[in-house]
Amino acid sequence: MRDVELEGEPPIQVALRRSGRAKRYGLRVSRLDGRVTLTVPTRGSEREALAFLREKESWVRAQVAQLVVAQIVGIGDRIPVEGRPARLVRTEARRGGLVGDFIEVPERVAAPGAYVAGLLKAEARERLTEASLDYAAQVGRKVSGITLKDTRSRWGSCSSAGRLMYSWRLIMAPPEVLDYVAAHEVAHLVEMNHSAAYWRVVADICPDYARHRAWLRQEGAGLHRYRFKD
Repeated sequence: MRDVELEGEPPIQVALRRSGRAKRYGLRVSRLDGRVTLTVPTRGSEREALAFLREKESWVRAQVAQLVVAQIVGIGDRIPVEGRPARLVRTEARRGGLVGDFIEVPERVAAPGAYVAGLLKAEARERLTEASLDYAAQVGRKVSGITLKDTRSRWGSCSSAGRLMYSWRLIMAPPEVLDYVAAHEVAHLVEMNHSAAYWRVVADICPDYARHRAWLRQEGAGLHRYRFKD
């Protein structure tokens, strides 16, 4: 439909979206980019939608206020690596890398953000491959391939062909959280659903999965605040 402005301090842009599947008016605030969307049923009216928006104004503002501001990664900044803060520093060495609580970036590198993203992706592939193969062996299944992406809607997925996809940002989470996501996706090699039987498989190979799942729900969105393009 169109964008409207929720007046006040500060004013908030709201996207009106008509949906044939919606049965009632609904509001959503994206934890990734702060976008506010007001869903309108096919037979709903814009007047009623705006009245609903004004009724929920306090809720919308509270949600927007909780959002984390994006951070462009540069030298001197700290970012989480396996759940611990690591500081980006320059090094005169030809090759940099993860060294203790530091991420060393060679002086010759003009785009430190992109360089660090490359390091994290390589580390994520190694850790996720190791965890996935280990869990697959436990359930007696084979992994046909592993792909890394910078997905925002999910942390991982499993295809019927046995291909696993993960967000490389999982390397920024605590190791046990990364392991849980690997267990979650490998369990789909046994049960391609989220039935009780599926969750029993998850529990068998990752007994304390509920704690790590809760961490992702509470803290996971914060991993997307970091921007690695200069």
